[in-house]
This record gives sequence, C-alpha cells and structure tokens, in this order.
Amino acid sequence: MPSGVTPEQAIAEARGDKLRPVYLVLGEERLFVDRVLVALREATMKGGIPGFNEDKFTAGEATAQAIVNACRMVPMMAKRRFVHVRGLDRWEKKGDDGGGDDDAPRPGKKGKIVESPLDELAEYAKAPADSTVLVLVSTKLHGQRRLVTTAKKAGFLVTCDELARNALPGWIENVAKEKGHSITHEVADHLAEIAGPELGYVSDVMERLSLYVGAKQPITFDAVAQIVTKVRPSSVWALIDALGRRRIAAAMATLAEVYDPRDGGLKMLGAVTWSVRQMVKFDAALRGGADPREAAARAGVAPFKVQEMTQTVKGIPPGTLARWMRLLAHADLALKSSRRPAQAILEAMILEMCA
Repeated sequence: MPSGVTPEQAIAEARGDKLRPVYLVLGEERLFVDRVLVALREATMKGGIPGFNEDKFTAGEATAQAIVNACRMVPMMAKRRFVHVRGLDRWEKKGDDGGGDDDAPRPGKKGKIVESPLDELAEYAKAPADSTVLVLVSTKLHGQRRLVTTAKKAGFLVTCDELARNALPGWIENVAKEKGHSITHEVADHLAEIAGPELGYVSDVMERLSLYVGAKQPITFDAVAQIVTKVRPSSVWALIDALGRRRIAAAMATLAEVYDPRDGGLKMLGAVTWSVRQMVKFDAALRGGADPREAAARAGVAPFKVQEMTQTVKGIPPGTLARWMRLLAHADLALKSSRRPAQAILEAMILEMCA
C-alpha cells in the first residue's frame, strides 16, 4: 500500500514532468520543504506566463472553499495551475489530539452540516483537478487526520523530517559529490558535528567550501578549519593529549588559541566532542577484541592516527571517556542556555576534565 514519497522522489517526479495533482508536504526540515516546493513550482509553471496561473494561500487567512475554487479554475495559456497552501496546522484545534471529532462534519447555522477545512481538502484530494498541482504544506499534522491518511493511501504525502545525526555525514558526502568534490567520511563526520544539525546552514557551508577549494578539489580538514572554524584536528588532539595527561596549563593555552568568541565556543566544543566520540568507539572496539587497525576502521580514525590513538586511549584511566562525554554534554547545554561567559564555561569544563 502506498505511504508517500521522499523529498528526493518528489523532486525527481517534478524534473521528470510526472506531477501529481496533490502533494501534502509535512516536516520541520525547512531545506527539504523549500527544495520540494521550488521543484514542484518550476515544473508546474514551465512553459506558462509567470503570475497567471499561481495562487498562494495561508490557512486561517483563506477558506478551504477558496482554495478548492482556485484549484478548479482553468489554466490561462498554460498546461497547469500551481496552488500553494501553507500553515495547515493553524486549522488544528489547540489541544486537540487529532482524532475524528475535528475532521467529522459538524452542525453550522440553521443545522446545516459544515465540514472542517482539513476535511474539505481531503475530500477535494479524492477527485482533484488534473490541470492543477495543489501543494499543501505544514510542519506537522496529526497522523489520524483524514487528510493525512488519504495522502498516505494515495501516495501523495511527502515527509520532510529532520535528518538524524548518524545520517548527516552521508548527506554531506552526497552533496560534495554533486558539487564535484571528494570528501573522506572522517571529514564529513567532523563537519556534521561542528556544523549540524540544521541542513540549511550545512548546505550553505558546503557551498562556501566548494567555492573555497575550487573545482574538482577535495574538501579537507584544513578547508573546514578555514571556512567553518579555526579549530584544526591537530589543535584538538593537542587539547585531548593535555587533558589525558592532566596538564591544565597546556589545555588552557590550547583553549585560548582555538576559542572563537564569534561562535560562542560551540564549534570548538563540537570538534572536541567529535574527537572524544571517536576515542569512545575506538576504546569499545579494543575492549571487544579488535586489533588497533580494525578498531580505527570502526571508529572512523585515519590509518596514520592509529598508533597515536592507541597510546592516548590506553593512557586514560577507565571510566574517564564516559565522564568526559557527560561534561561535554553539560557544557553544550550551558553554552546554549546559560548567561555565563562562554569562555568561562569551557575553562570550567577543562578543569573538571583534568580533575
């Protein structure tokens, strides 16, 4: 049974001129939503006169009947019309659990039965006009809404969910490939940690990295350090080494060198978190019986770093890495919510990590 399409599939349909008469685009990942909208609009309006066959509505400001009427209008000197409706969640009653009460017909004036706006759109979607592409957009709707269940059954639901952290490096690698660049998984994972999770920002970073390195050139750690953060892996490892050896002065000196007040220390913290997470994976693989090279492969550690990683991990007392991860998480929360100066938060974190 159809359940919908991915953003990539919807875009492919648009580029292949295989448009559906209705799309319900749900999700909080703005980049996916925007790309789907652009692709659907461009494909629909192709060959037509701009502005003649396009309507945009906002739920609550326009009625469902006005939207349906716009969909049933005949295109002017074009093959199709494009109707875009945003903010469908405005029609969901505040505090409603999404059950059938809101989508069921209800009494109106003089006992006349009136359908909810979402229900009216669901009814239209059962027999839509072939000459219109209706795109309904919302960050979320309850899964039991008649409109949502209809979209799932008919296959016109486009889910634009936020990308999971473990899927972000792969997404970055694909973007790099599309732009004609190579990028190692290690660099992609590092970039995901310091630039994610908002795809709009990551996409902008990839565009700037592409321009910086030049056509067909690889995206490297140094390029990321120049464009995203001045924290290089070598600096992070110097900090990790100082922390492991309980050398507070050296750790503080490294922090002062790489701290950037423009980003409030978040990118530096992200780089350190990424390195410690690698160490956790490496240590777990070693404890599981893997040899250092196999452990490095599992943790995403470059081959030339195997010996250094082995020495560093073996020199850290048991339980330290888990404690470091907790301290890093607490520092991340403090940087995002506390009124304390960012550098003071990071310095306190380093003192605790060295304790």
